[in-house]
Amino acid sequence: MRYLVLSDIHANLEALEKCLGVAKGKHDRVLCLGDLVGYGPDPNAAMERTRELANTVIRGNHDKACAGITDAEDFNALARASALWTRNELTPQNSAFLRSLPAGPVLLDGFELVHGSPADEDEYIAGPVQALPALRSLTLQTVFFGHTHHQGGFMLTRQGHFQSIRDSILRQGPGSSDNDQRRVVLPLEDGFRYLINPGSVGQPRDGDWRAAFAIFDESKRKVEYYRTPYDLSKTQEKMQKAGLPEPLILRLAIGR
Repeated sequence: MRYLVLSDIHANLEALEKCLGVAKGKHDRVLCLGDLVGYGPDPNAAMERTRELANTVIRGNHDKACAGITDAEDFNALARASALWTRNELTPQNSAFLRSLPAGPVLLDGFELVHGSPADEDEYIAGPVQALPALRSLTLQTVFFGHTHHQGGFMLTRQGHFQSIRDSILRQGPGSSDNDQRRVVLPLEDGFRYLINPGSVGQPRDGDWRAAFAIFDESKRKVEYYRTPYDLSKTQEKMQKAGLPEPLILRLAIGR
């Protein structure tokens, strides 16, 4: 079984459609790790596209805020403004769908899905302080997480050595310019434990503006990380027309 793993779409329809196009024919099922909405200009269209294709979807913190489950008071001013705008834009059906989404962890066939961490759906696994305890407590080899908008993740070797996947694998992968598509393969080794972050489809924050996703090949025991350019200017124009905060528009171009 091959799984297309999406996370942090954030209502960016152009990025989502480009990822789906690149992944076409390469997967059997679609998984989403949450944050379908927030920040971006197309909450209903991005949600409907995801609902059409995804076999399993869990909720993220922006999904909760935009659906009214939480009040977004812990968000910064820009994120709160976009959440309130999104809340007003959502159809009743899409708002109800967000409210119905399960919290992680969700167990599938030998691996788990979470938005933040296995212990707390809102926790950021940003480095060894958060990742090491999570890796040591895993009862499964692989957990997929999002929330940080940083493609990569972390692993614990069979000897107990901690590694950042971004530092050890992705930075050493095949070179590419900002306008090229990139694919890097991570083999999953016996005895290792993995926290895998596919990256953000619609709001990358790791210094690379290109849309990110991953494909998990369960039978071949590997994860393929992808980055792909998309029609950024179209998304930014939509955000401007919607009156979304200017800093949110500008940051898409730098991936921060």
